[in-house]
Amino acid sequence: MTELLFPLGGRRAWAVWATAVFTYLVTVLHRGSMSVAGLQAAERFDISASALASFTVVQLTVYAAMQVPVGILLDRYGSKRLLIVASVLLFAAQSAFSLVDSYPAALAARAVLGVGDALVFISVLRVVMSWFPALRQPVMSQATAMLGGVGAIVSTVPMAAAFHAFGWTGTFAGASVLSLLTGLAVIFLLKDSPYDEPLHRAKHSLTHVRRNLRRAWKEPGTRLGLWTHFTTSFAGGTFGLLWGYPFLVKGQGVTTAAAMLILPVLAGLFYGPLVGRYAARFPFYRSWIVLAVIGGSAFMWTVVLLWPGRAPMPVLLLLIVVQAAGGPGSMLGLDYARTFNPTTRFGAANGMVNTGGFIAMLICIGMVGVLLDVSSGGAAQTLTDFKWALTFQYVLWAIGTVQILRYRRRARATLARYNPEIYEALRANQIVPLKADTAEFAKVS
Repeated sequence: MTELLFPLGGRRAWAVWATAVFTYLVTVLHRGSMSVAGLQAAERFDISASALASFTVVQLTVYAAMQVPVGILLDRYGSKRLLIVASVLLFAAQSAFSLVDSYPAALAARAVLGVGDALVFISVLRVVMSWFPALRQPVMSQATAMLGGVGAIVSTVPMAAAFHAFGWTGTFAGASVLSLLTGLAVIFLLKDSPYDEPLHRAKHSLTHVRRNLRRAWKEPGTRLGLWTHFTTSFAGGTFGLLWGYPFLVKGQGVTTAAAMLILPVLAGLFYGPLVGRYAARFPFYRSWIVLAVIGGSAFMWTVVLLWPGRAPMPVLLLLIVVQAAGGPGSMLGLDYARTFNPTTRFGAANGMVNTGGFIAMLICIGMVGVLLDVSSGGAAQTLTDFKWALTFQYVLWAIGTVQILRYRRRARATLARYNPEIYEALRANQIVPLKADTAEFAKVS
């Protein structure tokens, strides 16, 4: 019989979790390292706005494309091995990016960074699911995302200061060394499971893998999670990863733009615990907070885009703070994957859900770059050009909201039909994990 060597949520669990979170923090730093480097990159590689956007688009495209394969690898090999490989890839990618001076080589480096990035987040979430009790997992997942956001802080003002002090090569090369440290920490401190039984590594046939993926995809709760992640996170990601800094500096004439990009992380420290506690206490009504997050972002962007001329600083600050709720809100998409799928396909379901926001981000970042080039006609971009380009966000908000409402209805109906006991428990705001032998959602076409 399997024996629990370390108590769930105990001292060893916190040590393992801290190691995983440190890895995620450094990964977020690498992911957002272009946030204040956009203007320098445009000058270094002599590229247009759409070409500049392609750095982030390529990175996110690779990230999104890797999520389902990573989910399969996670179910097969566990978090520790994937996090070690991720650390090596991130080190190599940032080291190369610090040295290259040609645009194609720089794109290749960002693609490799996207592969390393793709391995990290759902691996860290698997650590949370393995080491903490079910009722604490929503809060711990929010805390993971929140503390990982510290990496976003480092990628703003400290990175901007590093560019000034050490230049392009010194800054990116220095950042790459952090991934060597995370790799060593994972090797010596991280353990996949608190149980004495080694991680199950049964080799599954291609047919079995396809069937598992098909079952995860047919589950309406997985699609609800995907569209939740898609719709809540892209606006903040588009702003923080690339276009926020140029919009504030060139469009709004702000001189403290790098410091302002810290605000979403600080706001996340407030939003994260609230969203996590709400999800744990009222799991049946999680979609209401999702819709509130979407509505808040759309409303504040409407105010800023319709403001005559440059918006005043308090309005811009409010936009950033309200939009920051998208990060914690997107975590509810991953919470849906956990609620509506058994542990045997956790990696596959989480990988599918996690593609949502990054697909939306790469679409939005790319389209904003294209629309900026079209609007400016190759000349210096003005505030009007930025406003015109950023209206594209409404297209994605509309599509995503319709899909959330659609799959919320389907997910509830499917659960009520095939697992009525679990449905009633969820309505009573009780989280009951699904087991492989009771999950019959594959029967639903």
